[in-house]
Amino acid sequence: MRVLLVEDAVGLGDAVREQIADDGHAVDWVQCLDHARSSVRTTPYDLILLDLMLPDGRGLDFLRQQRSAGDVTPVIILTAQDQISERIAGLNAGADDYLVKPFDLFELSARVAAVARRYSGNPNPHIKFGDLQVDMSARTVQRGGLVVDLTAREWALFEAFVQRPTALLSKSQLEERLYAFGAEIESNTIEVYISRLRKKLGREMIETVRGMGYRLICE
Repeated sequence: MRVLLVEDAVGLGDAVREQIADDGHAVDWVQCLDHARSSVRTTPYDLILLDLMLPDGRGLDFLRQQRSAGDVTPVIILTAQDQISERIAGLNAGADDYLVKPFDLFELSARVAAVARRYSGNPNPHIKFGDLQVDMSARTVQRGGLVVDLTAREWALFEAFVQRPTALLSKSQLEERLYAFGAEIESNTIEVYISRLRKKLGREMIETVRGMGYRLICE
């Protein structure tokens, strides 16, 4: 997924970015609402991790503005405000989940995965494609009963297909899953990772539509 992290605390922001990146997601980290607004105008995100108290305003106001504009990007609030009234206000403003600081980074990973599954239309973490058994929660794949070892980037690419089975994904859409701002994108990167996935999952699992992109074959 492409994740926007809006957090002004340097220590926490660095830890969260590292955790989410280790999970195989591309993360753009900004430390104020002005930069968050610029980011969402130019980049399609799959998830926003949002602090509530930022140097130039309140995260809830940003969230309300996004929802009023019709933006349905899932949002998980990260905040030190633990009052019930604050949680209710966040959820009523359109947040999908709420984590109170300090929180366990592995719990954050689990909540990110759960929100992603809900928005992909399949809240069940266990999915079957042909002879592939996929556990979205544990981030594991078995082929014919044997565990398939995927790297973080291979998983990120495979997850993009799993979340939109049978959909045609363009090269640029897949690149968004792999890279954050400033990362160098080589011209053949997607082709290389598609080749690796085919070797591990079966050549028949991913179809090439010449000049347009790729799609997962779910039969």
